[in-house]
Amino acid sequence: MLNLFQHPFVSFLLVRYFVYILSNLNRTVLYVGYTKDIKKRVELHRNGKGAFFTKKYNVTDLVYFEVFSESNVARRREKQLKNWHKDWKWNLIREKNPDFKSIEL
Repeated sequence: MLNLFQHPFVSFLLVRYFVYILSNLNRTVLYVGYTKDIKKRVELHRNGKGAFFTKKYNVTDLVYFEVFSESNVARRREKQLKNWHKDWKWNLIREKNPDFKSIEL
């Protein structure tokens, strides 16, 4: 498993907003989201209190994230990724997480 705090591109003094991708255990379903507190948001998804979609399809594994200092930029990126074809999202994840391991917070 990957550890978020060991990620080389994360400086928690500057981090404010996250765009993230969750997947299910079999890596067949993807969910793109935006948050200011990634640890809390992923925990909500894991406890079935996040989005209805993630609860329905058991999408609880964090497999990718991006960090932004501005909310509007992060929201634009979230919208962009939500509009991407599924294969494009898998290729994006593969660039930073080639084994599709769950990222632990």
